[in-house]
Amino acid sequence: MNSRDLDVSEYNSYYQPYIDILGETDLMDGLKTGLASLVDFIAALPDDKMDFAYAPKKWSIAEVLVHLIDTERIFQYRALRFSRNDKTPLPGFEQDLFVPQSRANSKGKMAITNEFKTVRMATIALFESLNDEELMRFGVASDSKMSVRALGFLMCGHLKHHKKIIEDRYLGHN
Repeated sequence: MNSRDLDVSEYNSYYQPYIDILGETDLMDGLKTGLASLVDFIAALPDDKMDFAYAPKKWSIAEVLVHLIDTERIFQYRALRFSRNDKTPLPGFEQDLFVPQSRANSKGKMAITNEFKTVRMATIALFESLNDEELMRFGVASDSKMSVRALGFLMCGHLKHHKKIIEDRYLGHN
């Protein structure tokens, strides 16, 4: 299943940058390579940069990483509900309320890495268990219709998007 196969009707246009950043990506390869890529990326981050924010009122690197974990958990839950044909509309979530409550800056690189690995492995297991029919099921979250497979690709694109932001804005690799 390739990201180029997604139809714009499968997700809210708000998420288009997360799809675009994927280029041509296979869903399962994207989930698995994203796991290895982020684990290596975190390991290479300087310890003294974890609580660094590039501007006032911006998240620290640790907060961005924990935001990735929180968002993946929420998208994973949505994918489970939709794949099981649950038609109950799901609420959105306010990321700016989550971040301060996450205590991200008090977590070390190893704790963040282990938490991400656990969550991403659960995502991989969920998506490996789904058949084509289940991947094409739809649900509503945040008042938007979304397919299960789009949620998988959004997790891949969301990770790549925020990794690039850390590289460019926090580490100056642009």
